[in-house]
Amino acid sequence: MISEYLHEAMRRAKYKILEDATYYGWIEELPGVWASATSLDECRQELQSVVEDWLLLGLKLGHRITPLANIDLNMPVEVGRLSGKAT
Repeated sequence: MISEYLHEAMRRAKYKILEDATYYGWIEELPGVWASATSLDECRQELQSVVEDWLLLGLKLGHRITPLANIDLNMPVEVGRLSGKAT
C-alpha cells in the first residue's frame, strides 16, 4: 500500500522552471513536500525521496496522512493482530 501511495503522490507532482534555471517540484495535496534541483530528473528523484521521508516520519509519529485517490493509510491497527489472525 505504501508503494501505491508513493506512486500516486508522484503522479500528482507538478514542476516548474525557476528564473535561475533550477527546477522546483511539489505535490499540492501534501503541504510542505517540495524539492528543487538543477535538472528535472534530479528534481523528481529528490521529490520522491522527500515524499518517502515525509510519509515514513508521519506514520511513525502517528500523524494523519492525507489520503490520495482511494489510498488511505490512516487505518487503525489492532494490537495483538498480525496478518489478520488473532494472537
